[in-house]
Formats: sequence, structure tokens, C-alpha cells
Amino acid sequence: MKSYFRIIAYARRYWKHLFFAISCSMMFSLTSGISVYLTIPLLDTLFQETKTFSAPAVPNVQVAPQGMIDDIKNGLNHAVQSFVLTGNKLDGLLRICFIILGAFLLKNIFGYFSAYFMSVVEQGAMRDIRDDAYRHLHQLPLGYFKNERTGNLISRIINDVNVVQNSISASFVNLIREPLSILVFLGMAVSISWQLTLFSFLILPFSMLIISWLGLKLRKHAVFIQEKMADITNVLQETITGVKIVKAFGMEEYENRKFSVEIQRFFKLMIRISRVRHLAPPTTEFLSVVVGVVIVYFGGRLVLVDNTLKASEFLGFLFAIFQMMPPIKELSGVNSRIQEADAAGDRIFEILDTPPSIVNIANPVLLNTFTSNIEFKDVTFKYDDADEPVLSNINFNVRKGEIIALVGPSGGGKSTLVDLIPRFYDVSSGAIYIDGQDIKSVQIKSLRSLMGIVTQETILFNESIRNNIAYGLNDLPLEQIIQAAKMANAHKFIEEMPNGYNTVIGERGVKISGGQRQRLSIARALLKNPEIMIFDEATSALDNESELLVQEAIERLMVNRTSFIIAHRLSTIRNASRILVVDKGQIVQAGSHDDLILEEHGLYKKLYEMQFGEQ
Repeated sequence: MKSYFRIIAYARRYWKHLFFAISCSMMFSLTSGISVYLTIPLLDTLFQETKTFSAPAVPNVQVAPQGMIDDIKNGLNHAVQSFVLTGNKLDGLLRICFIILGAFLLKNIFGYFSAYFMSVVEQGAMRDIRDDAYRHLHQLPLGYFKNERTGNLISRIINDVNVVQNSISASFVNLIREPLSILVFLGMAVSISWQLTLFSFLILPFSMLIISWLGLKLRKHAVFIQEKMADITNVLQETITGVKIVKAFGMEEYENRKFSVEIQRFFKLMIRISRVRHLAPPTTEFLSVVVGVVIVYFGGRLVLVDNTLKASEFLGFLFAIFQMMPPIKELSGVNSRIQEADAAGDRIFEILDTPPSIVNIANPVLLNTFTSNIEFKDVTFKYDDADEPVLSNINFNVRKGEIIALVGPSGGGKSTLVDLIPRFYDVSSGAIYIDGQDIKSVQIKSLRSLMGIVTQETILFNESIRNNIAYGLNDLPLEQIIQAAKMANAHKFIEEMPNGYNTVIGERGVKISGGQRQRLSIARALLKNPEIMIFDEATSALDNESELLVQEAIERLMVNRTSFIIAHRLSTIRNASRILVVDKGQIVQAGSHDDLILEEHGLYKKLYEMQFGEQ
């Protein structure tokens, strides 16, 4: 139940709304009892034979403890009858009708405001949980997302939080209003006949055992339900984002079958949990009705045979007892909702409890500018779940303004090496220094503010071209955006779009070509005006014409900047200040293109000749 109590802590933030919701719930229970109790004087008014009557005398007060219930009952009856049962029967009838009308009006008013204030608490808590989970995701390192499925994360933030919603009202309203309603009607029942009341509670011990058993079953199934919903979300996410490949390979039917398998499993689980979830209320209700039937028979004997109970009191007692059934039935489902929410909370808080491994130290150094050099010193790195390091004993120094090219076979560690500079990952041993400061001692935001990154997989958003270029920069004049687009060789194709810079380019920029997407990402980097640029195979997936335009834009972007280039086509890095050849996690060669091409048995020359031969 630890996760459930954490959910409740979110609801307590809205304590003012909670206070009003709980207060209205209590008044709802009290006015419900009053509205039922008023049926007794109504029946007396309707079925008394005399046409006029006066208020009864004040009853004698008994001092003995055993007479306390009768004293309360008689005092209450006298107060009601003094007001209602005076004058003629029509006056009394009109009076009691208005009182009942007012009682039911108040009951429904309190019920409405209780539900309204509780909805603010529920929706506010859900908003806060989602907001905290989303913000926490941004603090987690890239390695976390390599081990988690996107659909699973989406399902936790959307579906699991929805499950949590009902449990909040169950805790603060149902667990207060329903027991109070039961107590109110129970008090009425006891005041009328304690013998009859005893019969109505014979079933409660059995009901509680059944409810507890069903709740434990529901919690177990709820975990499976949320995991299966995550599987469905993941299949949807993968299929939609990869729809082009699905169609290209004619795999629509395969994906349909895969999705059908997942939803069939979800269907079976939902049917199983529905059997358990819907078993508690009817079971409890039926057992209550069994007791009710016994009460009707026993109470009828008290009225018809023993004459120890008035007919109006017996009917009032029945109303009270049967009014207890809805709250008892509601309480039987509360445990189920709490158990389901606790299971969903486990999955949500698993995200929130994952500590970010890359964090600022206390009092980090702020870097407002890059002035000197970047140094890798004995850097070794391996992923948390890997046995072997990806990079081993990396040492090199980069002066400001240099262009460093990284080449080598796929899987050699080039991308991982440049990912260490903005601290997407932290080194396993050794250190990286920028202007003499260990980057672990530098504030992460200020470190990354110095850098711009253009990758092979261009990430754009389903917004306008203008907003994509000016990502993170608010209220920027259009002239500056156009200038950046011109430098990135993007202005011409943007002007040809239907709405120019206001054209929405679709999710991940699907409405434009790969070369156009890449030029927009370069324009975005230009507008940020970083001092350090990282290009991770920015031209490898482009056709020749697009490559020329992108390469020209890259060369403009590198002017007066320190740049790291991971290149697939070696012809694009001939003018680099230095080339580092990375193979199997180590720098095996370093130098200029002219120097490396002269090394007879060097890896760089081999790669260059293989590529030149292909051309």
C-alpha cells in the first residue's frame, strides 16, 4: 500500500477542496438520513384516523442507561410531532411535504458540491503526477531510454494515472460518506428496534472476508492489465512511426496479426478481472437482501402479532435498512479500486523513483563561454549492463577553433565518444575537461548551452517550420529565423511551402524530405549560435544533391567554431584540422588527411581506398 499512500499525498495538496468535499459529503449523509426519517411522521399523518390532533405531551426522561436510546427517540419524535402533527391533517401533510422536499433538495445540493470539489482534487492530483513523471523523464540519462520501451512509458503516464483517479475519491469521499451514511441509518434503525437491527448485521463478517479476498485478486490482475496495456501502446507506437517500412515490405497483415494477438490477450485479462471486480457488489447486495427478507418477516410479526411496533415505524425501519445497502455495496468496491490504484501506482512511481545518474554537483561551475580547449584524459566508458567497455583509455586535446573528424568502422565507439562531451553519459573512469574544468563539476545546462548537435536522425516536431528553427528561443524576430535558414540553404524550399515559415511539417517532419529536415536542423543550430558543434553522420543518409547543400551549410556553421564531425563519407572531412581513427573503442590513428593517407597499413588508408573504389 506504499504506492497508494503516495498517491494520497498528491491529493492532500488540494486540502481546501478536500475539506469542502468531505464537509459536503458529511452533510449529504445527514440530509439523506433526515429525508428517510421524515417518512415516519408522513405515514402517521396519512394513516391516523382522527381529523384533528394536537402535539403529544413531553415524554418522561429516564435516567437509567438502558433507557437512553428510548429517551433520544422519544425526544426526537416529540420535536417532530410538535411541529408537524398539530392542527388538521391537511396542514400536517402540507408541512411534512415541504420539509421532505427541502431535505431532498439539500441532500442533492450537498451531493453536487461534494462531487464538484472532489473532481478538482482528482484531476489536480492526476495532473501533478503526470507532470512530475514527465519532468523526471527529462532528468534521466539516455541510457534509461535505451532499456525502456516507448509504449511502456507512455502507458504508465496515461493509462496508469487514469486508474489512479477513482481511488482518490474512494479514499476521501467514499470512505467517509458511506460509513457515515451507514451510521446515520443504523442509528435510525436502532432507535426504532434494536432486535431488528441485529439481524441486518449478521452478514457483515462474511461480507468483509469475501471483499478482502476479491480485493487481493483484483490487485494481482491489475498489474497484468497495466503491463498488457503498455504492450498494446508499444505496438501502436512502433507501427505508426514505422508505417513506411511496414508498407514497403508488405507487412500490414503481419502487424495486424501481432496487434490482434496483443488485444486478444488484453481482452482475456479484462474478462478475468471483470469477473472478479463485478462479483463483489452483487454478492454483497444479495446477502443483504437475504437478511432484509428475514427482517421483513420478523418485523411483520412484531407489527401484526406482537403489536410492539407501529406500522409507520416498521416501514421507516425498512427504508433505513435498505438505504444502508447502497453505501455497503459502494464500500465493497472501494477496496477493489484501492488495490488497482496501488498496482498502477507501483508502475508510475517506478519512473519517479529511478534516480537520475547524471546530476549537478553542489555549487557547480557556470560556463558562459568556451575560451581554451577540450581534453579527454584516460577516458574509459561502458554501459551499465555491458561487460566490456565501449571506449578504452581515450586521450586527446582539442584547441578552440579546431575541426576534429572521427572516422572508423561502425560500432567502433565514435557516437558514444561525442555523446560524452555534453554529458549524455558519464565516463566510467578518467575525465573530460573543458577550459580546465572537469565537466562533472560544470552545471549541465550551462555546459550544453555551449553546444549544438546535428545528428543523422533529425528530430523535428509537429509544429511550424518557424517554431522548429526557433526551438527553445521565444519571441524571436522572423528576420533572424530567415537569416539562419538562408545560411542553412533552407530558405528557398521554405518559401515554396504552402504557408512558408508557418507550414506545419508533421510528426518528425514527415512532410518534407530528409535533406530538407537536415537543413532545418542546421538552421536551428545556427540560430542557437553555439561555440561547439557536434555533427554525428549528418550527411550519411542524403542523396548527392542534398548532401552538397547540407555540406555547404555545415561548412558555414563550422566557421569560427570548435567542431566534432563523425563522417561516413571521408571526402567531406579532408579539410579537418585533425582526424581521429576510432576502432574497437580506441584511437588507433590521429593526424591530418595527408599524413594518414601516407601510412601504408593504416586503417584510415584502407577505409579511404575502399570508399574511393566504390565511387
